[in-house]
This record gives sequence, structure tokens and C-alpha cells, in this order.
Amino acid sequence: MYSRILEPLLRDELSFSPAVALLGPRQVGKTTLALKMGSSQPHVYLDLESERDRSKLDQAELYLQAHLDKLVILDEVHRVPGLFPLLRGLIDQARRAGAGVGRYLLLGSGSLEVLQQSGETLAGRIAYLELSALNVLETGAPSQEALWLRGGFPLSLQAPSEARSLQWRENFIRTYLERDIPQLGPRIAAETLRRFWTMLAHHQGGMLNVAQLARNLGVDAKTANSYIGLMCDLLLVRRLQPWHANIGKRLVKAPKVYVRDTGLLHALLGIGTRDQLLSHMVVGASWEGHCIESLLSCAPQGVTPFFYRSSGGAEIDLLLAWPGGELWAVEFKRSLSPKLERGFYSACEDLKPTKKWVVYPGSESYPMAAHIQAVPLHDLCKLLQEKA
Repeated sequence: MYSRILEPLLRDELSFSPAVALLGPRQVGKTTLALKMGSSQPHVYLDLESERDRSKLDQAELYLQAHLDKLVILDEVHRVPGLFPLLRGLIDQARRAGAGVGRYLLLGSGSLEVLQQSGETLAGRIAYLELSALNVLETGAPSQEALWLRGGFPLSLQAPSEARSLQWRENFIRTYLERDIPQLGPRIAAETLRRFWTMLAHHQGGMLNVAQLARNLGVDAKTANSYIGLMCDLLLVRRLQPWHANIGKRLVKAPKVYVRDTGLLHALLGIGTRDQLLSHMVVGASWEGHCIESLLSCAPQGVTPFFYRSSGGAEIDLLLAWPGGELWAVEFKRSLSPKLERGFYSACEDLKPTKKWVVYPGSESYPMAAHIQAVPLHDLCKLLQEKA
């Protein structure tokens, strides 16, 4: 079992909020973490995909009132959306009895329905946390290459061979397309959505051009945009927004798009081994996406990610905006001897970030230039996590 860096934050939220929604893709470890939270206190666990557990909620109010003194863990809570108005009343009832925190832990597979339902009825009573795939801090630096190739889903990472890992991911994609997405969102032909997901994989780290994607898929731009929104809502795809500021330069306005888990990215592209990855044209963009997801899963709450690109060629791969206005510039290089282009220096002159990092696959930190530090991914993740 991996130790998740979200665990202390989840424990803290349960000590303060009546309900916590823990969101993330399927198989990312939500249930394991939730049961770990429950192991230290009286709790009840219900898997709402199980007919037996759903039947316990035929008289939901009576059942839940009988467990007001316990932490109630509701897995795949989107399957019973009618629970949310009831939870509101039970939370208020527990508050009046002096037991107003740590009542409900709601697990959802990143569905918008979870957010909409809970947002409408549990405002002021619920906190939201996102459990990402495993990152390099949770697996350890020696596992970094396997983590990059196989992705951060525990069962994929722990598979006994590369072939078994790839097979698990291919089955995961098929199940998501054929069963899970129709349950969580609008009904879309599985083959259509797979083609779209694969197009995004080929476009990893590129500028999002919805019109081009729509033409290639044979749908209108509105439909293609809804597909992207769905994949982002399910926490499978990330739209990295561009930095906007009035600095007297023309800036790119389109977001970048990434398949968030590199294991799924590689499965969509038919990449099963390290040698195949290193010889594939996606290798640089894959490394960039892997680093971005690891860093963001370790960054404190309130840190907002952007990228920076001007029409003149100034560019920063990742710009971390801290709540106080501080900016960190991060560049990614898949080379043991990283070199910086003029565009990075120009962008730093535009924005004047307080920290400048170059993440590379080596094991030592060293200065590359004045105020620019080359750093291993693990070390920068650790620094971000320590600031949380």
C-alpha cells in the first residue's frame, strides 16, 4: 500500500467539515484511502454500485439516522443522486446534536453530477479534494521510470510485467468507454470517444484546436468541445490555461491539452516498453505531461498552473502562480544535459518569476545559470509538498 500525500489533508478536512467529497478517476485508490480513514474510528462503508449496498438505502433516512455516530463512506455516490438533499438534513441534525464534523466521506469518479448535486444542496457543508494518480513522491525516486511508462494507477504500476501492465491499461480504457462513461455522462459511441481520446494523445502538450479536432472526427465544434469538457470533468484530460497579463505583448490564448496519466497516454498510442517510448515522437511531450501532473499533485492548495507563450516565441512550459502573487517558472527537458532556448530567457524577462527551475531526469541539482536551477523531478515535488 502506498502512502498518499493527500492523507493528512483529507484527515484535516474531515476534522473540520461535515462532509468531504473525494474525487478522482476509477482505480486511482479512493476506496483504499477512504477505508484507511475509517479504520481509526467507527465507520460504515457502502459501495453504491453494489445492489446489496444500494438496497440498504431503500429507506435511506432510517438507515443513515441509525449511523449518525459513525463516519459514513459512500462509494460511487453519483449512483444515488437523491441522497444529497437527505444528507443536508442529517448534517444539520448532527450539528444541532454537537457532532457537526466528519460525518460523510463521498467518493466519486470525477463526475460533474457529483459536483452539481453536492454544490446545489450541501453548500457550506462540504469540502472537495482530488486524489490524483500516484506521483514520484509516493512511489519513490527509484520508481520514476516505471511510473512514467506505466502511469500512476496502482494496479498498472504493480503489474508483474510490462505486457501485463499494458493489458491492464487497455482493459481500463475499454471499460471506461463502454461502461463507466455512459453511466457518468452523456451516451457517446465508445468507438467515437476512443478515436477522440487517441487524437488527444497524438496531440499531447499541443495547443488545443477544437475546430481541427472536430473536422478530423467528423462532428461539429460544439460536439467536440463537449467531448473535451467530459474528459476533463472525469479527470482524464487536462486543459492547461495560458497566462494572461497586460504586459504589452501578444499572448497565446488557446489552452494546451494533455492526457493526464502517461500510462493511459502510452496505451492509447500502443507504446508498451521503455524502448518504444524513447523512440516515439511523443517522448518529450509525454515527459512534460508526467512532470506537470506530479508537480501539481504535490503543490499546495491555491497554487494555480498556467503556461506562458507570446507571439514572439517567449515560452515557459509551466508557470505556478502562488496565492500571494509569486510566480515560479518551470521548464522540462528530457535530457541529462539540458539546454535552455532563448524563448525561456525572454519569457523570464517578461514575467520576472521569483524561482526558475529546469526539471530533468538526472539525480542531482545544480545551477545552470544565474538564478536558474536544474533539478530532478522528485526534488521539486518534495519542495512543493513541504510548502503545503
